[in-house]
This record gives sequence, C-alpha cells and structure tokens, in this order.
Amino acid sequence: MKVTNLYVGYLKISRAAEIAGIVFRQGFDELIAHTWIGRHIRKRRIRHAKPVYTTEERLRLTIEDLGPTYIKFGQILADRPDVVSERFRNELKKLQSTALPFDDQLARTLIEDELGAPIDKVFATFDPTCMASASIGQVYGATLMDGSPVIVKIRRPKIEQKIKLDLYLMRYLAAKLAKNYPELAAINVVGVVDDFGESIIRELDYNNEAGNIIRFRQMFEEDPTVYIPRVYEEYTTSRLLVMERITGITPDDPIILKANGLDTQQIALNGAHALLKMILRHGFFHADPHAGNLFILPNNVIGFIDFGMVGILTPREMTFLANISLGMVRRDATMIADALITLCHVRFFKQRDELIFSLQQMTSQYSHVPIDKLDYAGMIQQCINLITKYSLQIPNGIFMLVKSLATIQKVAENLDPDIPFTPLITPYAKDVILQRFAPRHLAGELYQALKNYANLALTLPNDVSEILYKLKQGEIRHNIRFENSEMLQKAVRNVGFRMAYAIILVGLFIGSVLLINSRSDLSYAKFLLWASSILIFILILKWMFRRK
Repeated sequence: MKVTNLYVGYLKISRAAEIAGIVFRQGFDELIAHTWIGRHIRKRRIRHAKPVYTTEERLRLTIEDLGPTYIKFGQILADRPDVVSERFRNELKKLQSTALPFDDQLARTLIEDELGAPIDKVFATFDPTCMASASIGQVYGATLMDGSPVIVKIRRPKIEQKIKLDLYLMRYLAAKLAKNYPELAAINVVGVVDDFGESIIRELDYNNEAGNIIRFRQMFEEDPTVYIPRVYEEYTTSRLLVMERITGITPDDPIILKANGLDTQQIALNGAHALLKMILRHGFFHADPHAGNLFILPNNVIGFIDFGMVGILTPREMTFLANISLGMVRRDATMIADALITLCHVRFFKQRDELIFSLQQMTSQYSHVPIDKLDYAGMIQQCINLITKYSLQIPNGIFMLVKSLATIQKVAENLDPDIPFTPLITPYAKDVILQRFAPRHLAGELYQALKNYANLALTLPNDVSEILYKLKQGEIRHNIRFENSEMLQKAVRNVGFRMAYAIILVGLFIGSVLLINSRSDLSYAKFLLWASSILIFILILKWMFRRK
C-alpha cells in the first residue's frame, strides 16, 4: 500500500472522528433535552435569561460547527422543500457564510506565491487588513500601478483538501441512507450531494468565477442599466482573483438611496429586468442576488459582484418557466400542471387530474388578487411544494432559480412595494414561447425529425434481418430487470439465512439423537438435543404467529 493512500486514509478517519465528535455532542444535548433533566435545565436557563435551543436551532449550530462545506450544503438544503421540511428550512436559512479570517501575513504570502512576484511590484497600494472573510476566500483592497482600484480575493489555505474530505464522507452517508431507506429514492439524496459537490468544487476554482464575470460583461455590454466589473485575467489563477472594485450604495436602505438623489422605483425595475434577462434570454443567471452582492451606482445603475455561484438553465427549463408564468397570469391550472409534468421528464402522469385539481385550489386563492399584486416567487414555490408530494424529481437548477427570483423580488419590493413583478415577466415569457414556435426553429425540428425517420427507414431492414438471424441461431436473450434490485437482493439474502438457520437446527437435532443412541453417557449430546429442540419449537411458533 502506498504511503499517500495511508495518509489519505488517515485524513478521512481523523475528519470523520472530528465530525462524529461534533454530532455526538450536539446529539447528546438533543437527547437530554427530551428528558426530565433537560426540562429542568431548560427552566433554569430561562430563569437566568440564557438561550434555550430548539431541535431546529441545534441542527443549525451543529452545521455551523462542522465547517464551511456543511454550511454551504445547509444553505442549499434551505431551498429544497423536497428534502427538508418547512420548519427546518426556516432555521437553515439563518446560516451565514461569514467566517473567521485567517492570518493577514499568511494571506499576503499566498497572494505573492500566486502572482509570482512581490505585492509591491504588482500593486501600487495594498491594504494589509482583509475587508471581508468568507468560507472559501478572503478579500483585500488594492490599486494597480495605473491607479485602477481592485479587489484581491485569495483562497483559504488547504480548504480544497478539507472540502473534498467532507464531500467524500457526505456521499458515503448519502449512499448508506439511500440503500437502507428505499423510500428516499424520490428525493435522490445521492444526486443532491453530487450536484452540491460539483457546485462547490467549481466555486473553489477562481478561473470559473473569472469566466462567469466575462460572460456577464458580454451579456450586458449594451445595457446601460447594469454594470459588471472587469476581471484582470493576467493576475487571476485558480486560487487568486483580481477584479475591478466598484463602489456604490447597497439597495437595502431606500432612505439613503433617496438622500443621494437616486430613484428607488427605477432601481427596482432595473434590478428585476436584469435578472429576467439573465434567466429568460440567456439561461445564465446570478444565483445569489441579495442586497450584499448589489451596488447602486449613479443614474440608478445596478452593479453586481460575487459571481462564484451561478445558475444555468436548459431550453426545457426556460420553456417551463415561460409556460408556468403565463399559466399564473391566466390562472390556468392545466397549463401550470403540464409545465410541471414536462419539467419532470414525465410523458404520461397517472395523477395528472389530481394535480390539476390541487393547482385549481391553489390558484383560486389568488382569484381576487390583481396580476400586479401576485407573489410570483411565492406561487412558484407553492407549485414545487405541491409537485414534490407526487414523488416527482425536479431538476436541481430550478431550486436555485426559485431562490434567485425570491431574493431579487424581495430586494425590489423593499425599494418599491408596488412593483408589478408578475406583469414584468410576461413579455419575457412570451418571447421564449414565440422563439420556440418561430418558423426557423420549427423548420429545424421538422428537418431533424425527417432525418431520423429517413435513418430509420434505411436501417430497419438490416435490423430486422439481424434479429431474425439471431432468433434462428438461438442467440436472442431476454434480460429481466427489477425496479428495486437492492430490495430483491435483500429478500433473497433473508430467505437464504432462514433456510441455513433451519438446516443447521435440524442437523444439530438429528446429530444429537444419533450421538445419544450410540453413546448415552455424553452430556453435551443431551445439551444439544434440548437446545436444538427448544430453538426448533421457538422457530415453529414464530412461523405460526408471524404477520401475514
């Protein structure tokens, strides 16, 4: 065995032990909390004005203790109603991505290593104290030699190794859960962990974030209402990101914005239009557009920062969003249901009528609400909550989309409570549908369909001849597949164990009888006879009274 494999094994075991210690400590506290001792402690803490934690709060504290990987995973689970119940999701939404900063001198050394030169040879000025610290990186302010203000983001040391260890353990536990609890198949917990792993590994590489910035700049290069900062590719590596520093006012305080001569209503419209263009025109959007990642520049321009987490939509998902948006505007439950079923890659859904009825009940609650007052993000979330009850799997990108829509809607309504968010999306939705049914698009689909039929006509005779030949030669085989092979294997193993147990008992009984007949003075033969007789009697009783 190689030394590196031993070292990696040691790291996995040590990290697993650390995680187990944290979970055991919090789990023990949770166990005690439900006993009379816990009730006594709770009353005492209340008398002394000390915090008393609920189960949900203790789960959040456990995740925070586990570190950045679990914090980010908890943030994602907070937007997954198909995985986590509402009461836990509300608590998980409180998870913060802030982290204790690491040593500034160490950060300076890491930056110089990535630059391949001393800091004063690249930057005219460099603030030695970090501006902000997150779970993956740390941010510093600087200026280039030409006087351009920039942000310097350096990745935490050894963070990649720790995250990969955590991902390995999380996937191992998810696979165990999926194996032991087949009812989790609809949730696809292993898929959730895998998607999360891919997302956080991409976020570790700052070249990906740099590529996202460049793509967003190209998308909005002709839009005067949106500004995307420049990235300096010549200084950027997988561990270091140098980008333009933009200064402005955060959109979380309308009073300050108005005091600086800015129009909060126009800001809200600009922000909503920016995200809708990302989603329904480009299928590539900022996945975390909260107030901390937005700056308001002069002339009500929206400046975006922090492009590590982005969402990508397939044409199917964009069409779904367009159809469900029009369905909500028209209060058409059938249109909404068909959009959800198509999104889940289901052709013939047996419970379609029940789903339409449930959606009719939901839309009827908003029948008296004007279109410009509809809670768009809230209605989509209700649709997803409803579809998960039918054990249908929704693409993971949709949850990120709903989160982004809900976030930007909250920011926009904070600036302008009367913003007509739902009517704003209607023109974008119609454009998506019109593009799908545009003559050029339909002609392309028709050409592809005719091409497939032509190929089928050409290959069908050969395929039929091959099948008939193999049938004559006796080479045709039929493989039987079970939907849940693991359950079948488990049942076969149980039957095998029971048969082996019964054979061993009968063998002991017959062997002990033969021994007594040949040697009646053997005490252990009598013991085996009595023991096997009692066990056989118990086994017969279990079979007689087992549940049918």
